[in-house]
This record gives sequence, structure tokens and C-alpha cells, in this order.
Amino acid sequence: MDITTFIIAAVIKIALVVFIMLTGVAYTTWLERKLIGRIQNRWGPTRVGPFGLLQPLADGIKFILKEDLLPDYVHKGLFILAPMLALIMSLISIAVIPFGETITIAGHTTALQISGIIQAGGGISDINIGLLIILGVTSIGVYGVALAGWSSNSKYSLLGSLRASAQMISYELALGLSLVGILLLSGSLSLREIVQTQIQGSVDHPWLGFLPHWYIFPQIIGFFIYLLAAYAETNRIPFDMPEAETELVAGYHTEYSSMKFAMFFMAEYVNMFTVACLATLLFFGGWHGPQLAFLPPLLQSLLPVGYFALKVFFFIFLYIWIRGTLPRFRYDQLMAFGWKFLLPLAIANIIVTSLIVAWRA
Repeated sequence: MDITTFIIAAVIKIALVVFIMLTGVAYTTWLERKLIGRIQNRWGPTRVGPFGLLQPLADGIKFILKEDLLPDYVHKGLFILAPMLALIMSLISIAVIPFGETITIAGHTTALQISGIIQAGGGISDINIGLLIILGVTSIGVYGVALAGWSSNSKYSLLGSLRASAQMISYELALGLSLVGILLLSGSLSLREIVQTQIQGSVDHPWLGFLPHWYIFPQIIGFFIYLLAAYAETNRIPFDMPEAETELVAGYHTEYSSMKFAMFFMAEYVNMFTVACLATLLFFGGWHGPQLAFLPPLLQSLLPVGYFALKVFFFIFLYIWIRGTLPRFRYDQLMAFGWKFLLPLAIANIIVTSLIVAWRA
């Protein structure tokens, strides 16, 4: 493949994945409003389009056309940079997430793959340290929140950003350590190789017996830590301390309006997708599922992507369900839970997993 074809294929892949991701983000807000409405015995969006399906489009147009206010005495450069930094860092992490195998029809690769538009293994790029890149890139996202609060020249915004920074840094430790057990069992930082090790059979995982060879079973404690830490990382209820309306008006984005305000929430929802994709890849076998031989070849080739999307949807639904169910923690409870419970539990999980891996070796 020459350089021109490679660049065109890369641009098409990036545009396609970003379009799908942002569309998914838009309709996740619709789904959340619908599900929370049902939980609270109300309808949710119903006015714009059938079942309110055009509500995300109406919201997007509203944000674009809304007046963009720039308060006095803010640090203009950092004030504008902060939401862009938060959104860009969240989107970059999607670039290294694989979502399926090579699409084949009747034993032949499709013309779409031959042209290089879809890379073998799915996703935009295949990097052997994909997990490390995601953890590093998402860590930089905290700077967007911190800069937003500091540059706004508002006490409420500053307190919200300080809360967010402390919360993200604290729970990042537990989140990162919760994944060490996966790395010990798989021996790789490549997301695709981690998925492949979960389907190698009972030779590598004899204690799983008849169950699917997913890491959720030997790493149930690690999954529990990952899930709770990820909720805190994405500032979702019951860990939404940086946006506590009853205390901080709206937190670190109090002074923002128009598209800059929307970009913070777009970043939050993209991070939710990243968390859901990682949970699917690391603990639930990625895109693998039952083989349905009765389906036509085209549907069989798309089945792995369908399995991956279904598992991701389950975690997005779980996010929304928990938001409609649990109350908010106090801030001291939040920090104590991270440092005094999740972090020691993550370290204990690493020790136990290390002993099991060493015993098996």
C-alpha cells in the first residue's frame, strides 16, 4: 500500500469511528433521559420526532446556535483550551480499541478490507501497548477539568476542579492496579492479545471448566474494583462530587456556555464508552460469543461486532441504571472509600493473582 492510499484509508477510518462514537454519545443521552424517566415514573423526551428520537439533534443545534459567553477576568487561552483538551483526550483513547476480527465472507476478505479502510482486528490502529496508551491518555484528561476550574476565576468552579482532580488521581490508582491481575494472566499489554488469551480453552484456564474462559471469573474482585473506580473516574453518580449542584452550582463548568459547555459532557460520555469497551475486552471476552452457523455469511462476519456492541451496551445501561438508583456520597466518604478500601483490595488482588500465576508456572 502506497503512502497516499494509507493516508486516505486512515482518514476514512478515523472519520467513520468518530462519527459512530459521537452519534452513540448523542443517543446515549436520549437513552439515559428515557430510562431515568421510566425509573422516576415519567416519559422523558417525547416531543421532537417519534419517541423523541430527534431530541439529540435538536440539542446539538441548540448548543451550536446558543450565544457563547466569555466571562470577564477569566484566563481566555486556558478557558477555551480546557474543554477541547477534555474532549480530545477522551476521543484519542478510542483509537486503540479493537472491536472485532477481520471481516470475511465465504472465506474471502471483503473489498472494504482490501482497500485498507478496515484494518485486520477492527479499530483504527493496532498497537501492542494499547492498554498502557489508554491509561496514559485518559490521565491527561484531568488537566482539562483542572484548567477549566482554575481559569474560570470562580470559587465554585475552582472547588469543583479541585474535587475532580483529587478524585480522579485517587481512583486512578485503584483502577490501574485492578488491571494488573489481567496483565499477569495474559502476559500482554495488547488489547487484542488479551482477548485472544480468553478463548484459548481449558488448557490455559483449567479451573474455569464449562464456563466461558473470560477473565471476569478469576478476576471478579479486580472487575469489582475496576467498575467502581471507573464510575468515580467518569464523575458519575454516586461519585459525581465535582458537579454537586446542591453545593457547587454546577462545579468546574459553571462559567461555561454553548458548545464549550457541551464538550465537557461529550467527553464524559465518550469516557463512559471507553470504560465499557475496556470492561468488555478485558473481562468479558471482547467480540467473542456463540457461533451461529445458520446465519448467512455476511451476518456471520458481522456477528463479532454485534457481540462487542451488545456487551458495551450492557455496561452503558448499567451506568444509567445506577444513576437512577443510588444517592450521592459525601466527599469524605468518597475519598475514604478509594484510599482505605479499593486501593488495599486492589493490592491484595495483585498479590493473590501473582501467587496463583507463580504456582501454575
